[in-house]
Amino acid sequence: MTALPPLSILDLAPVVEGSTTRDALLNSLDLVRLADELGYQRYWVAEHHNMEGVASSATAVLIGQLAAASRRIRVGAGGIMLPNHAPLTIAEQFGTLAELFPGRIDLGLGRAPGTDRATMRALRRSLETSGEDAFPSDVLELQAFLASGDGQAAVRAVPGQGTEVPLWLLGSSLYGAQLAAYLGLPFAFASHFAPDMLMQALQIYRATYQPSARHPKSYAMVGLNVVVAPTDDEARRLFTSVQQRFLGMVRGQRGKLPPPVTGMAGLWTPAEELQVQRMLAESIVGSPQTVRAGLAATAERTGADEFIVACAVHDHAARRRSYELLAALAG
Repeated sequence: MTALPPLSILDLAPVVEGSTTRDALLNSLDLVRLADELGYQRYWVAEHHNMEGVASSATAVLIGQLAAASRRIRVGAGGIMLPNHAPLTIAEQFGTLAELFPGRIDLGLGRAPGTDRATMRALRRSLETSGEDAFPSDVLELQAFLASGDGQAAVRAVPGQGTEVPLWLLGSSLYGAQLAAYLGLPFAFASHFAPDMLMQALQIYRATYQPSARHPKSYAMVGLNVVVAPTDDEARRLFTSVQQRFLGMVRGQRGKLPPPVTGMAGLWTPAEELQVQRMLAESIVGSPQTVRAGLAATAERTGADEFIVACAVHDHAARRRSYELLAALAG
């Protein structure tokens, strides 16, 4: 039987219809405890803003709570949207986390703002003064703040300096792969929602990788949507919540995660169905046997060093069960 790469969890702290933001946050704390017990590699949450269905906007605050609720698992950001922040602020936040939870904090960095322009202005950053064009220099500045220094710099991250929090670059296009390769950093591709360039990005990343002192070899993590249930039919039904969410994105409508439906027929047009299916192409949904085969095939196709799995299921008990069944496949 083909060995699977290490498995990690990407939690968007979904706020589901019929529940509250507090419920979503408590569910995340419950899930990280379970992930810790089940042996998952890491547990990441992502920065999003002005989205009713996502509760992880104060990402560093939530990471602190998740780390405190667990013992072993690495906890981090997948990711922090660096254009929204001064690098010094992120260095201080994650330096604080690293001091409190040594050896357990990851910092994944994204280039997109993760929100709309109006919200970005409310965050007090602008595309004119920072934004995507400044991303490489911001990454280097952040890396310098976290590095061991001589203590003589005019501006230091305290806490932060010397913690050397592991940095990851995230991407959904070729740009992130190229930059991660150039800087000698591990790379995570967001194929759970933007799969089109996955294989090309992995090829570029590996072919152009420049070894760094900390990362002499490339390391690629691939994002997947995975829903596991006792039967294929039940898993497909649970997955309709994600399909409805992505249908809302296609239509420019965002909200809380809807409950599953028996089928999507009649809910979308043929064109919408094609678009949603394209966005969710890197999804493995089914019984344990179906998912095991799908993961093995994806591992062989991508050569992924690690999978990070999103599982946006409306019912928290069903989401727990999905991750339990998934962990058993990797055992």
